[in-house]
Amino acid sequence: MNKSDYWQEVLISLRRIIRATDLQSKRIMKVCGLTIPQVMVLRAIDELGDVTVKRISIQVSLSQATVTTILNRLEQREYVARVRSAVDRRIVNARLTNQGAAILEEVPPLLHEQFIQQFESLDEWEKTQILSSLQRVGQMMQADEIDAAPLLDIAPPNRDLQV
Repeated sequence: MNKSDYWQEVLISLRRIIRATDLQSKRIMKVCGLTIPQVMVLRAIDELGDVTVKRISIQVSLSQATVTTILNRLEQREYVARVRSAVDRRIVNARLTNQGAAILEEVPPLLHEQFIQQFESLDEWEKTQILSSLQRVGQMMQADEIDAAPLLDIAPPNRDLQV
């Protein structure tokens, strides 16, 4: 391979990754009408049971404000309900409704879930090599300080909070 071809192949690979996440987001939206963060929140509630916004935000690596916005939209669609804790009435928990459980049955596997399964099957040296290479690429693109959750999702343009 010619020396000048390397950077082009790296950029093509990055573009393919970005495109794959974009296509995944569109596919999930088309199949079930939910964004990937909404799916993640529904799955967290399903897994954790009646749960606080703080606990959900930790589980899905999103801010509490973002989770609250997501919950508002999911509650409007009757996928979740907010209920007061029986132990401490000041605490409000999110609970998955029957409609929420039903919509989760329709959600196809998410891209990052498939990635995790394949990544975990790699040898330790290969995992380390991939991680260090991607961290270096992030530094080169001045993206190493950008806050990012471990979700493969592309936000729509011109909106910070489309959830």
